[in-house]
Amino acid sequence: MNLKRIAQYYYFKFMRLKGDPQSLAVSVAIGVFIGITPTMPLHTILIIFITVVTRTSTIAALLGSLLVCNPITYVPQYYLSTIVGNVLTPYQLSWTRIKEVLDILLQHPGLYKSLEALVGLGYEAAIVLVVGGIILALPFTIASYFFSLRLFVQIRQKRSQRHLLN
Repeated sequence: MNLKRIAQYYYFKFMRLKGDPQSLAVSVAIGVFIGITPTMPLHTILIIFITVVTRTSTIAALLGSLLVCNPITYVPQYYLSTIVGNVLTPYQLSWTRIKEVLDILLQHPGLYKSLEALVGLGYEAAIVLVVGGIILALPFTIASYFFSLRLFVQIRQKRSQRHLLN
């Protein structure tokens, strides 16, 4: 697996997205938000649902999610969500319980087994993780919106300049 080649592939996918820059930026922000929240087995379903409801780009949202939610970032995201959730909620969740579930999820057992592992954590653990994940995701979501808006505006300007020259 060549990481440079994979990164280049997704870079070109991003560059080839077409549409209104604001809409694409909102899509990326949706993807980043869902990608950072600890709802791993439901990411794609949630992204498709939200992008259909908001009439934004599903592909841009999925790419945004992929940038922040990948095998390299799973563990730090869940760990930080646990810490933030423990501080902000009256419940306490130990990292060892989360690690057990993460080990199951990282084996890609399928949707049913993934949901079963998450439900096994219990209601209080879900609240800790979701609250922590939402708070953790907010600054990244806002930053990704403005960064991607600037990126898509620049791409649109380059495309229009190219059309003027031809």
